[in-house]
Amino acid sequence: MQRLFRRAGTTLGALLLLLALWALAAAVVRLPALPTPLAAFAVFFRELPGELGRHLLVSSYRVAAGICLAVATAIPVGLACRNPAVDRVLSPLIYLIYPVPKIVFLPVVMVLLGLGDGAKILLITLVLFFQILLPVRDGARHIPQALIASVTSLGAGPGALLRHVIWPAVLPEVLTALRIASGTAIAVLFFAETIASQEGLGYYLLDAWTRYAYPELYAGIIAMGLLGFLIYVILEWLERRLCAWKYL
Repeated sequence: MQRLFRRAGTTLGALLLLLALWALAAAVVRLPALPTPLAAFAVFFRELPGELGRHLLVSSYRVAAGICLAVATAIPVGLACRNPAVDRVLSPLIYLIYPVPKIVFLPVVMVLLGLGDGAKILLITLVLFFQILLPVRDGARHIPQALIASVTSLGAGPGALLRHVIWPAVLPEVLTALRIASGTAIAVLFFAETIASQEGLGYYLLDAWTRYAYPELYAGIIAMGLLGFLIYVILEWLERRLCAWKYL
């Protein structure tokens, strides 16, 4: 509990410092393009129950769906790479596709799936898939064979081996990779929602920018930052719950 209060206090202190720097910059610049934090938060709280809240829910759904699909597909593929024959087939494909920025697939994805939620979710899934696949693949392959042999000698079958050895070894890697990649996923979502879209925070931000509605623009930025912060906090909480042995 004391650790939780310390972290909350540190986060609050960092937030207050950021707001103070923002207010100072707004006072120095004195341009409509940089409103004060008070003006931006006033719009944020005014619009949150209405249009801004609707766009925030749409973006949250897209990010959550992309994360779930990436986890559901990348983990089995990464674990399958423990088999040398499977790894020999998949490794060349991974090495070829992984360095390519997934955002370049956006036009193709939109042509295939249209302009709805499916295209945005698939693009987020593509980004997160490789961010999860590689740590799972490497973590599963680098488990000491002596450990596996010792557990197997005690009568553990494939299911028990997966549950008690392999899965605990790769789970921290999955959650860490998700926390690192969550910011990238939200950036990709923003870009996807600014192209031929009528919903989502990306659309809200672009619409406010084209109308020179700068307080609304910053309210959208606050909402986007809040979404990223909540995802990060949830993933960190999951890591502490599911990987408690790391914090003993």
